[in-house]
Amino acid sequence: MPVRPTAALPLLLTTALAATALTACGGGSGSSPDTVKVSYKQSTDNSVKVMDAYLAGIKKQFEHEHPGKKVEFVPIKAPDAEYYTKLQQMLRSPRTAPDLVYEDTFLINSDITSGYLKPLDPYLAKWPDWKQFIGTAKAAARGQDGKTYGVPDGTDTRGLWFDKRVFRKAGLPLDWQPKTWDDVLAAARTIKRKVPGVIPLNVYTGKPAGERATMQGFQMLLYGTGDGTRDPLYDSGTKKWITGSRGFKDALTFVETVYREKLGPDVADALDPNFNTTVNGELLPKGRLGIALDGSWLPQAWLPGSGHEWPDWSEQLGLAYMPTQHGQAPGKVSMSGGWTWSVPAKAGNPDLAFAFVRTLQTKDNARKWYIANSGIAVRKDVAADPAYSRAQPGIKFFTDLVASTHYRPAFPAYPKVSTAVQEAMEAVTTGDLSVAEAARGYDATVEDVTGGQVVRR
Repeated sequence: MPVRPTAALPLLLTTALAATALTACGGGSGSSPDTVKVSYKQSTDNSVKVMDAYLAGIKKQFEHEHPGKKVEFVPIKAPDAEYYTKLQQMLRSPRTAPDLVYEDTFLINSDITSGYLKPLDPYLAKWPDWKQFIGTAKAAARGQDGKTYGVPDGTDTRGLWFDKRVFRKAGLPLDWQPKTWDDVLAAARTIKRKVPGVIPLNVYTGKPAGERATMQGFQMLLYGTGDGTRDPLYDSGTKKWITGSRGFKDALTFVETVYREKLGPDVADALDPNFNTTVNGELLPKGRLGIALDGSWLPQAWLPGSGHEWPDWSEQLGLAYMPTQHGQAPGKVSMSGGWTWSVPAKAGNPDLAFAFVRTLQTKDNARKWYIANSGIAVRKDVAADPAYSRAQPGIKFFTDLVASTHYRPAFPAYPKVSTAVQEAMEAVTTGDLSVAEAARGYDATVEDVTGGQVVRR
């Protein structure tokens, strides 16, 4: 399918590109002034080439529209936690910094504080498409200094995927919608009892799973505690992190229950950093997992050409929102994050990098990406496009969750707070610590990494 060329760059940016070609010595990223180096997270599943295929098409379009300019990809193939570490190592030096990088929004403020990223406001002010991006997506890429450091390429939401094949065998309803945490656990216990050989429930946990454990697992529980009116992780009024909360212990207790009662995968499997590849590529397609607390993007693993093609997944899987702890208002929980394209502070060709972003983020290319990776649109014009909303089963379900979703308090200390959450989860998953002990350990770690900026609730 041919890639449609976008409109030519405005004269101002064209001039800027020409100036870059004349003045940049290629030192920033070790490349020529006519080459833009683009680094991104490559799937650890060799059969999933969604990002690679999409970027290859953008490269072809960009090089056609900008004669003499070249795109060089610097993929990082690693589990999430390793990707973040390797990316930050690259950003520290002008010799290794690419011109454009793929940033998870949970790390962006940490990287801003470290001086790794370049503010994009001068570019955004001259880019008409920026007004199409929704406010929450823009905010996710904004630093505490009020400047914007990334262009979001979509968001995501989370819920409960359940296998109708397993539910039939267990005698559970195929229009399942739990109202409380107890309802979720009750369904998992029924599956364990009636469908041997199937993992009843997967909740990501522990340090090897990284942010997947914090966000898909723990925060989907934590943000369903309390009355829903206050952030249970960070107090924006006092600008302090919350410790000692009942909700934190209740969320840990849920995780402990899943693994103590053997409602989840074997602990050794759960603590494999690549377990998500097994979940997406094997357990769900083969009917070996009853319920998965997971994200909106899963269908990208099952599309034609993925290596795990599953054309009838929407007939075999059902979707339910994650309920609040006791069914209290608003009744449902989702967490949202997303990724941005950012320009490193030490990039050699920042103007060329942003020109590449403009090509990435035309309406047509953005729609193509949202559909390819089962993403949730952050461009208003794409969200309103029937070609997007009808492209794939489940898109409407997950897009509707945006209205009741939560975003992580992605301040500079967040990555360390997230690691502390993972450590507490891992301790109760393995049974090394009780819930009370793990919670106390979390409190002490957060007090330490935030310099005492905590408030007990």
